[in-house]
Amino acid sequence: MTYDTRLARLLHVLIHMFLRGGMTTSATLAQMLHTNEVVVRRTMAALRAAGMVTSTGGRNGGWALAKDLDTITVRDVFEAISHGAVFAIGPADDNPACPVERVANQFVANSLHEAEQTLLEHLGAKLLSDLAAEIVAR
Repeated sequence: MTYDTRLARLLHVLIHMFLRGGMTTSATLAQMLHTNEVVVRRTMAALRAAGMVTSTGGRNGGWALAKDLDTITVRDVFEAISHGAVFAIGPADDNPACPVERVANQFVANSLHEAEQTLLEHLGAKLLSDLAAEIVAR
């Protein structure tokens, strides 16, 4: 199964930016993430749209933190990323007229909704400054 690693990567990026004084270039981020600068710029655009970073073009351009890490939760970063379903499992669509499938699907859908709400609450309780403090403490 392929995982969507954007949340972990963007947390990585934001905390590195903080530890490096709040600014960095697409080239530096691309090297750190083992990808190319186009992917970095495309991914960072979501953070820019959410107001977490700013960017400047040109030779001396790059990315800068626009908010303090103590104002950004992991959930904020998660929500800045356009994504599909949080979990890879879901209801079936084999026989919608079957009452057994409807009950099974309702259970799965309710369970997924509850799990997603719990996850979002958990992500919302963690500030990026908390994560950065864990790194500094080590």
